Amino acid sequence: MRIVLFEPEIPQNTGNIARLCAATGTELHLVEPLGFKLENRCLKRAGLDYWPHVRLFAWPDWQAYTAAVGHSRAVMTSAKGGCPVQHFVFEAGDSLIFGPETRGLPPEILAASPWKTRIPMYEGGVRSLNLSTAAGVVLYMALSRCGCLESWT
Repeated sequence: MRIVLFEPEIPQNTGNIARLCAATGTELHLVEPLGFKLENRCLKRAGLDYWPHVRLFAWPDWQAYTAAVGHSRAVMTSAKGGCPVQHFVFEAGDSLIFGPETRGLPPEILAASPWKTRIPMYEGGVRSLNLSTAAGVVLYMALSRCGCLESWT
């Protein structure tokens, strides 16, 4: 399982997701351009002292990422549509793809995969969740659905 952040913009969100990846043994892939430098102190602070436990990969663009990791199933996440996350059938080798905070995944990236999921929300005017919250929800749902949490303490 891996988390892929396509053009993330906010270093604190990426740092929080890095900590999530450290806690779950999940690879973190960043697809450039990034809205920050990897040396950003807010990014490092949000990830605390867990950075040595993060399997981090950075890619110059989507094509480079897919060329390197094209064998995995790309599960696109979008607030705009897809199978509700609680009904989605995840597989252990899935790549969970998340878009930039301010605009989500662009149509050409969404179109690159038939697998799409979304987090259902109560009708109340909220368009989307914070990126790091959404990544946590989707990742733990995926890990649970694949039976990966059964042996964890």
